[in-house]
This record gives sequence, structure tokens and C-alpha cells, in this order.
Amino acid sequence: MTTLDVLTFNLNNPGRVRAERQLAYLAQRPEPVLVLTETADSAGCDLLVRRFEAAGYHVTFPLPGRGERGVMVVSRLATRPGPASTDYLPHRCVSVTVDTDEVALDVIGLYVPSRNATEVKLRRKRTFLEECERSIPTGTEGLRVVIGDFNILEPTHVPRYRFFQPFEYQFYTWLYAGGYFDAFRSLHPDALEYSWVGRTGDGYRYDHAHVSAGLATAMRGCSYLHEVRAGVNRLTDHSALTMSLALRPVQPLRVRDPVVDTVTLPALF
Repeated sequence: MTTLDVLTFNLNNPGRVRAERQLAYLAQRPEPVLVLTETADSAGCDLLVRRFEAAGYHVTFPLPGRGERGVMVVSRLATRPGPASTDYLPHRCVSVTVDTDEVALDVIGLYVPSRNATEVKLRRKRTFLEECERSIPTGTEGLRVVIGDFNILEPTHVPRYRFFQPFEYQFYTWLYAGGYFDAFRSLHPDALEYSWVGRTGDGYRYDHAHVSAGLATAMRGCSYLHEVRAGVNRLTDHSALTMSLALRPVQPLRVRDPVVDTVTLPALF
């Protein structure tokens, strides 16, 4: 591998049937690191974990509590625990570290809570974002990617939605002030693309990838994959986001095809 690519994909807490279809899609993706959001303690997510682990992948998945959602990181590269974790809703901030032939790369996967107009949901989202600001290391040192479904918009998002509050834009601003760059926006300064579209047709760029300052010149690509959301065989309600970095990963794992269910295959002897 001459680049290190990362994909974020919102699973939308699938049932078993849709999880099988998602597995088939994810297994053929070229990115060695997959950051999967909106996971749950469910049959569909359990299927993904079992199949990937049985095929030799490294899977990092702190199990969310009942009714909660979280992040799963699936990797064809050897991983170890990363530098970021939150005390509040820890299953929504999952980080791993992979080695490259230069220095280690931290991948921090986020699934920021969505919210409605109730004070309970507003406080929950605000508290989690504040925890992330305390827990995510600065982007001025090291190599680091913060990626996932942030459920927030950039302050200059077009169109402008009045119901978003200052604290939601603040997290995006905090990332930039801390030395992180929006990978998609850096490469596509004028593009209007949306990773989630509401019932009324309004678009929102909720899914993001931000890179630390040391990776600013290493970005080779960042784009949305809309076919998983809008295609005939719709897999989820979000577009996926893929990014490519000019880093050479080391310690690739010997993996098999996770679509082949070795978990339940009968023994030959």
C-alpha cells in the first residue's frame, strides 16, 4: 500500500439482513481502516463484529448500552488503543493507532449525538462535544484524523439552517483553532455536497474528516460516496466519506473474505 485510506460509513443500526449487504460492500472497499458509526448492541452489529473478527480483522467496538449508539473501527492493519476517549458516552468516541513507515497515525472515530429541541437532548449533545474538546489531543503535533458522523455543520454551510445553535458550530471552530483541517473542504473549497438529506430534500454535510496540521500536505483525496445512500440498493441513510493520505502503512494483517461465514461453517472433521 502506497497510501493509507480511511472510510467512514454510518451503519444506521442495521438488522441482520441489511448488515449482510453492508458487509458485502465494506469487504470490497479498498480502505484498510473503516470507521463505522451509529452502531448498537444489536443483531446486525454483532454479525459485523463476528464476521470481521473471524476473517482476521482488528475490531474495536466498545459496546453501547441499551438504546445507545456508538462507533466501531474495523481495520486490516494492526491497531492498538488510541489517545482519545471520553468519560461521557465513551462508546461514541473510539480511537485506534496504526503504524506507518514514518510515524504512528491516530484515527479518532466520532458519533456525535443527534438532538431535538428538548433541553435533555440539547444538554446531552453539548456535554459530549465539550468532552471531545477536553479529550482529543491538539492537532498541532503528531499525525491524527478525526472522522465520523459529527451531526454538526460547518459555520459557512450552504444553506444556513437557523435551528443550529452556537455550541454546535463551536466544535467545528474548535477543531480548526486546535490545528485541524477539514479534509473535504480543503480539497473542494466551493463544493456543495451533502451526506444526509431530509424528507423535504434539505441537505446537510454531517459526516466529516479532519486532519492534523502534519497531514495537511499528505492529503491525496477526500470525497463522498453517495451511492450507498441514494442508490437502488440503498444500504444506509448517510453518504459514506473516504479519504486518502500519502502514508505507507505497515503491519498489514492476513485477512480472509468476511462475507464467507466461517463463524457458522461446519467442521470438516
